Amino acid sequence: MGMDAGREVQECHKHDAELIEPVRKIGGTEIMPSHDIDIQRAYYADTARNYDEMHVAEFDEHGFALQFMISVLEHLGIRSILDIGCGTGRALIRIREKMPHVSTVGIEPSPELRSIGYAKGLLDTQLINGDGMNLDFPNDSFDLVCEFGALHHIPKPSRAVSEMLRVARNAIFISDSNNFGQGGRVSRVIKQAIDAVGLWPLANLINTKGRGYSISEGDGLAYSYSVFNDYKQIAKRCHSVHLLNTNNGGPNLYRTASHVALLGIKSQAE
Repeated sequence: MGMDAGREVQECHKHDAELIEPVRKIGGTEIMPSHDIDIQRAYYADTARNYDEMHVAEFDEHGFALQFMISVLEHLGIRSILDIGCGTGRALIRIREKMPHVSTVGIEPSPELRSIGYAKGLLDTQLINGDGMNLDFPNDSFDLVCEFGALHHIPKPSRAVSEMLRVARNAIFISDSNNFGQGGRVSRVIKQAIDAVGLWPLANLINTKGRGYSISEGDGLAYSYSVFNDYKQIAKRCHSVHLLNTNNGGPNLYRTASHVALLGIKSQAE
């Protein structure tokens, strides 16, 4: 990789997750280089009170995706939903408002974020502790399993998607980033070319100085992730897969859309 290309990859990675050097402080909490999960937990503990202000907006990409998902629930006959990494419970509350007959459960590993959700009126049976990579539910426990912006915070997102597919009886819904569609045109072309030859994981390790993740004030600890990374796994388990850009993008979502929603239908609910 030439010096110009390497410099361009470093630049495009900033668009991927606002890459900054390892920080000593996030908000008021001292953050020392440590295990990635510990860093993320510390970030949410420190920013929990401002979480909704920082991460939740009515017309952001995940709000748009949530409205779309709600619009198809009746069509799919969905009566129960599990939300992975649900934060303070935005999706749970919105579904309850729009479709009160649908049973919802959310898992969130951060106790501070769960506390905010309880203050909003969610019960401790609706918003529970859990690990997206090891869902503590039997196969086919919920009609639909969803996530909104959680996968790029999970060390092994493909494992989490596999768990979503296992626990979902009828469908899964994903709203998350597409790192290959983020950044300017040149940045995107370089990332996509690296991905095409199977070298993106190596390039990402180089960009993150061997950590495999980046840290930012706005998003805490995040991994480079694309919804398209798990497309084959989802297509193998679902009889139909539907894609939607949740920010502006061209006809080819992989190449142009920074955030993508995916609906994988395993079977129609009876």
